[in-house]
Amino acid sequence: VQLQASGGGLVQAGDSLRLSCLASGATFRDYAMGWFRQAPGKEREFVGAITWSGAGAYYADSVKGRFTLSRDNTRNTVALQMNSLKPEDTAVYYCAADVRYGSSWWGPVYDVDYWGKGTQVTVSS
Repeated sequence: VQLQASGGGLVQAGDSLRLSCLASGATFRDYAMGWFRQAPGKEREFVGAITWSGAGAYYADSVKGRFTLSRDNTRNTVALQMNSLKPEDTAVYYCAADVRYGSSWWGPVYDVDYWGKGTQVTVSS
């Protein structure tokens, strides 16, 4: 599975940003999709994951209520809508895919099979 993320940028605190990830090379609906992020000097952390159909999603507590995942299985895309952004959301965001949906995403041990290159999100105060 190849994953291409886009949509990062520089915004101010309180603004919104939408990340998108385009998948190719496999049957998209066979994969749960999600996002991780890594801030400078910190370990990579789970952001959210969405089920194969898009009917369910799970979020990290730090983003719950502000970030929303969606997917379009006809276009092989998954989106992360980020609202009410905070400076602590600044990080490189990585799209990911795995046939499983569960603790392989939210830990405590991340065990996701496919990763895209990251896209930088910077939130200024």
